[in-house]
Amino acid sequence: MIDHVSIGVADLARSKAFYDAALAPLGYERRADVPDACGYGRPAEENSAIGSHALAFWIERGPASAPPPAGHICFRAPSRGAVQAFHRAALAAGGRDNGAPGLRPHYHPTYYAAFVVDPDGYRIEAVTHTPE
Repeated sequence: MIDHVSIGVADLARSKAFYDAALAPLGYERRADVPDACGYGRPAEENSAIGSHALAFWIERGPASAPPPAGHICFRAPSRGAVQAFHRAALAAGGRDNGAPGLRPHYHPTYYAAFVVDPDGYRIEAVTHTPE
């Protein structure tokens, strides 16, 4: 349904460092750098139908939303270990904890997620739905 999401950030270099670290455990990497923006996705071989155009998440030089939107952005994780690694990496890269890794059975029995607030105040989540 959604082709991509783009958010404004106040400090592009700071946000690149944050998202490079936070998204790596989930298998996402920075795949494009253009003036004042960059895009993240999985390696092109996993997106063979559309190749390098499969960049679902973009950050671009500000202004950041002030205040950030009430919702959040959720990234799919391949495993519970990846959710845990995302949370650790995001906190180490300057994010703030907004919900430690764990089951959220009020969503469904195998909903395993972690929540972080990025340096611009955006709420981000990593989730896996597979039991382990």
